[in-house]
Amino acid sequence: MGTTGQGQAGQDVDEVNVPSVRQRSAVRGFLAALRLTVVSAVTGGALAALVVAVIIKDVPVFLTGGGVLAVLILIGVLAGRRSPAGEEPPAGRITLARIEDLRATSGESADVPVTFRLTVAPDDRPAYRVKIEQHINLVDIPAYRPRGIAVVEYHPDEPWKVLIVTRPTAEWSRRAEEAEIDSAPESTLVTSPDMSEGSWCMLTLFAFLAGAALVVLLFRAELFTSDNDGAAAKSPSSSSSASRTFSSSTTVSGPSTSLLTFGVMRVTAMELEARVDSAYVTSLRIEDHRMAVRGDSARPRAETVHLPSLPYELFPGLVREARTTLGVRDAESWRIDVTPGTGAGVGPRVRVTVSGTEGTAHLDADATGRITDRRAVGVS
Repeated sequence: MGTTGQGQAGQDVDEVNVPSVRQRSAVRGFLAALRLTVVSAVTGGALAALVVAVIIKDVPVFLTGGGVLAVLILIGVLAGRRSPAGEEPPAGRITLARIEDLRATSGESADVPVTFRLTVAPDDRPAYRVKIEQHINLVDIPAYRPRGIAVVEYHPDEPWKVLIVTRPTAEWSRRAEEAEIDSAPESTLVTSPDMSEGSWCMLTLFAFLAGAALVVLLFRAELFTSDNDGAAAKSPSSSSSASRTFSSSTTVSGPSTSLLTFGVMRVTAMELEARVDSAYVTSLRIEDHRMAVRGDSARPRAETVHLPSLPYELFPGLVREARTTLGVRDAESWRIDVTPGTGAGVGPRVRVTVSGTEGTAHLDADATGRITDRRAVGVS
C-alpha cells in the first residue's frame, strides 16, 4: 500500500518501470496500426477491383477482387470466434489513490462526467499520477474531494487505465479511511500512447482510399481509353462540322484478350460502326488490343471501306502468315490497315505490317483475303 513517504522512496524505480510499460504499449500500438493499414488498403483495392472489372468487363479482375474480399471476410469471422476464448483481457487490481483534483461538467442525466487527477499507489510498484474521466452519480459526487482517498482499479501493464470503484467492499472502505498517501511528482504522470478514435478513423480512410487509388492507376489505360472513346463517339466536337469527318476507337481489355481471338474482331468493328453511325469509313486500323476507324460522310461510297463486308475471320491468318514468312523471327508488334482501293471497281486494300528486332515487313491482300504482295525484311 502506498502510504506516507512511499511516493518519494520509489521515484527512482518508477522512472524505470513506467517508460518500459510505455515502450511495450507503443510497440503494440504500432503493430495494431500496421495491421489496420494493411487490411484497409487491401479492402479498398479489392472493392475498386470489382468496380473496375465491371466497367472494363474483365472477368479475371472481378474474380480476383471478389476472392480477396471473401478471404478478408473469412479471416474476420475466424478471428472473431477465436478472440473471446483465446485472449481474455487482463484482470484489474484494486488499490488506493489520492484525489489531487477533480472537475465535474454538466450532464443531462444523473451520471455526470468528472475529470480526476489521481496519485495511484499500488502495493507492488511506486506511486504515479494519472488523469482520467469517469461518470459519477450526482448523489455520490460529495464523497470525492481533493486530498481524499478513493478505491480504484488499475491495470499493471496499462497503468493509465484506472477506474474509481464507486461501491468498494467494507475492507477496502476501511483501508481508504485510514490511509494517507503522498502526492506523486508530476513527472510520474502516465498517459495512453494509443491513437485517438479520430486518428484511427483517419488512418482507416486514408489506407482504404490509397488501396483503391492504386488499383485504378493500374487499370488507368483501359478505363480512360474506354471513357475517351465513348466521349468521342457521342460528342460532335470530336469531328469537324466543316469537313463532316469522324473518328472513333476502342480497346479490348484484359491481359488474355486479343482481337486475333475468333469472332472478337467482327464484334468490335460492329461496335465502332454503331458509335460513328456509319458503315462506310475511309480507313480501318487493327492492332492487338485496339481498333480505330476514320471517315468522311462527304466521300463517295466508291472511295470508302464498307465495314460489314470485310473478311475479319481471315485477318488472323494473314497476321500469322506475315509473322512467319517475312523474315521477322519474333514479331514484337503487328497491325492491319484497311484503306479504299484505287480505281473503279477495285475493292479495299488490306496491308498487314509486322515489326521486330530484324526490322519491319508487310504483305498486302485484297478484300477476299487473297495475298497480292509480300515485302520481307530488307526488301525495299
